[in-house]
Amino acid sequence: MRLQTSAGLLPLISLTTALTETPFLGFPSPWISPDPSDAEWQAAYEKAVAFVSQLTLTEKVNLTTGTGWEGDRCIGKTGSVPRLGFEGFCLMDGPLGVRYVDKASAFPAGMNAAATFSKRLIRARGEAMGEEFRGKGVDVQLGPVAGALGRTPQGGRNWEGFSPDPYLTGVAIAETIRGIQSRGVIACAKHYILNEQEHFRGSVDVRIGDKTMHELYLWPFADAVRAGVGSVMCSYNRVNGTYACENEWVQNYLLKSELGFRGFVMSDWGAQHSTLGSALSGLDMAMPGDMMGPPSASSPPYGSHWGGALTQAVLKGEVPQWRLDDMVTRIMTSFFRVHVGSYTSRPEPNFSAWTRNTTGPQYKYSNRPWTTVNSHVDVQANHSALIRELAAKSTVILKNTGILPLSKSSLTSLAVIGNDAHDNPNGPNSCPERACINGTVAMGYGSGTTDFPYLISPATALLGLSQEHNITFFNTTSNWDLPTAQSTASNASVAIVFATATSGENFVSIDGNAGDRNNLTLWDNGDALIRAVAAVNPNTIVVLHTSGPVVIDHADKHPNISAILWAGFPGQESGNGLADVLFGDVHPQGRSPFTWGKDLESYGVELLTVAPDPRNPRQEFPEGVFIDYRWFLSEGKGERGRVTYGFGHGLGYTEFEYGDLVVERVGGKGGYEVNKGRTIPAPVMGEVVDIGDVEGWTEPEGFEGWRIPRYVYPWVNATVYNSENGTARSPGIGDFPPEARDGGVQEELPAGGKEGGNEGLYEVLFEVKVDVKNVGMREGVEVVQLYLSPNNPLAPSLLLRGFDDVLLAPNATKTVTFSLTRRDISEWNTEAQNWEILTEHQQTVFVGSSSMDLRLNRTLPL
Repeated sequence: MRLQTSAGLLPLISLTTALTETPFLGFPSPWISPDPSDAEWQAAYEKAVAFVSQLTLTEKVNLTTGTGWEGDRCIGKTGSVPRLGFEGFCLMDGPLGVRYVDKASAFPAGMNAAATFSKRLIRARGEAMGEEFRGKGVDVQLGPVAGALGRTPQGGRNWEGFSPDPYLTGVAIAETIRGIQSRGVIACAKHYILNEQEHFRGSVDVRIGDKTMHELYLWPFADAVRAGVGSVMCSYNRVNGTYACENEWVQNYLLKSELGFRGFVMSDWGAQHSTLGSALSGLDMAMPGDMMGPPSASSPPYGSHWGGALTQAVLKGEVPQWRLDDMVTRIMTSFFRVHVGSYTSRPEPNFSAWTRNTTGPQYKYSNRPWTTVNSHVDVQANHSALIRELAAKSTVILKNTGILPLSKSSLTSLAVIGNDAHDNPNGPNSCPERACINGTVAMGYGSGTTDFPYLISPATALLGLSQEHNITFFNTTSNWDLPTAQSTASNASVAIVFATATSGENFVSIDGNAGDRNNLTLWDNGDALIRAVAAVNPNTIVVLHTSGPVVIDHADKHPNISAILWAGFPGQESGNGLADVLFGDVHPQGRSPFTWGKDLESYGVELLTVAPDPRNPRQEFPEGVFIDYRWFLSEGKGERGRVTYGFGHGLGYTEFEYGDLVVERVGGKGGYEVNKGRTIPAPVMGEVVDIGDVEGWTEPEGFEGWRIPRYVYPWVNATVYNSENGTARSPGIGDFPPEARDGGVQEELPAGGKEGGNEGLYEVLFEVKVDVKNVGMREGVEVVQLYLSPNNPLAPSLLLRGFDDVLLAPNATKTVTFSLTRRDISEWNTEAQNWEILTEHQQTVFVGSSSMDLRLNRTLPL
């Protein structure tokens, strides 16, 4: 595209560090073009072009605009094309299961999937979720999540994503997307981008440099695009002064040009703020289409920034027709791309997100037509077995002095203590959006939740085991009745105490925690409960259900606390998965996807909770790329000793040894080739509309009696069209350069070329091999770590994983291979554009099982 760039710049290497108002000019919005080198994508593109070429102007607008909040049976629904028998797209939350439906599964959270460090399990979770969304008739699953990435440990929605490590999140989001879309459902990578906290999320202006953007927050979205994700959701916040959904740098330049994104960008619900700004800056689908409420004096004339307003903008020549055609072509290409093989059919939605009644109105605000809105289709299949496996294998053993695994034959008595171990007496779904801590916590709160079909609490699972194996069982539910807790614990040979700290979205609040956590302490008197139990029982085990790290150093150092386990948010099989690990039926392979600091201040980052001007809060990220383990391991920060458990830490039930570490250069000596492509002219699909011709695009005669209240339609109102300020299109067309509507041939970015960026980024440069041997007495899974430490103090350490289950019997050995691409170590090149300069440096390679336990090292000559 015709954009400002440095000729040799790699998309994940940047020299720009200043915080700039507009880092690059991002116009025009890139259009997708044929690509015969990718047969699968080309076939989908050709189908999309053929389909879009049949559509009228208003039919195209219908497919880009939601019908309004609660306007139909799905969380989001676009208009349809009745003439061709094409229903509008059904979009549904969320990242761990289908929200607002019955007879669907509640999967473990994203952070739990990441904690397995297993591509196999992460992919299987995506496939199972895709099957369930498809079974409910959903076209687009609003997940997985890479934003929030997890800049601050208190971030409310961190648990919806995977890890503050961009590499781990990139692998996890890519495998999840591949799984979802393999089942005929479009995945939506969200929230793009810098949506790192819930406070001020709808207004905060994040000021960020190009280096930090590329090397940290954009990284996992590059993996999502490379995996072929069909849609990306732009976020609520502003980036360098402009809302994300109207930000040409973020959407046009970075996502569609650099990363070569071929799908469609949709707005988060209510994140669109303009007609022209969003259309010209790369938005392709407006959700939910209206203002998420009844019309008011401040509402735009059409009740929407798009709908009739977008039709009017095209007819006035303010939005070129090619831009509208590109929106719809992107949407339909994504649709055809996932509807292949066994998934060419398209089930219709068989549920209503707004009621569990079998019958009701299809359109809530019109109370008509009365029909069957819920068929109560059971889509759970046998997914409970996978959920249980994920719950067990994502459990991280942080501490174990030898008490684990527990013995079913020799354990005589067991005490289970704490509210978090037990069933919610009113049922697992009694708190809307999971916004309470009344009973065990197995997911966070907010729109990222789903309803539990059932929830096996730890107390239920452990009671069943105790009865089966004649173990005396004691329990108490209160976190505040410490004398009773101590009395119960003192009567048992082993006491397991449970504690929680949850988080979520800011439209709900628990005890003053408005989405983001206020601190890193345990909730509901959890820390005091742990100390009380440990004071009377020398065999105390602590189990944590938290949305991220908590300050747990006091438990780590307590001599009576024999084990600490982080179970995260494990989903519906919570208790069973935990019991499998506690009693050794499943070998633990969970590794912490984040760092456990000794206190909040150790992390070197802060939430923005108070702003001088609350209407225009501004936030800078002075830590740059150094978050989580990058901060703790960075040179000169003085934080190395302030870690309780490191990123990647996790204990098992056997021991492993490493040997024969080999580092071999296998490629990259020929250098990096920049992209020199040129686009085709922006294609216009079907009939070309006449500028200024309103006739034929107004509401059909006699339709008034059929109009559904608050429903967003694509037709133009002639009176509004002819008024001086007919649409809410601030900024106006005069605020955009001529390039914004230029549909001529464009030069592509040197850093672009393919989905995910230039192919040179993904060329394998080095292979690192190491032998892993099980020297213990039990079969076990090892998660092997590769740790790269650069000589350049401006570059962060890099922790990579094999992401394959290394299951070894006693005395068995396996060779594990890591492939290092140019991209993996590109961020070390912070002072030169040319890759070859890196040959002058020496980097150090470590291999081990924990970031705090580095076993071997070699020099990597670059």
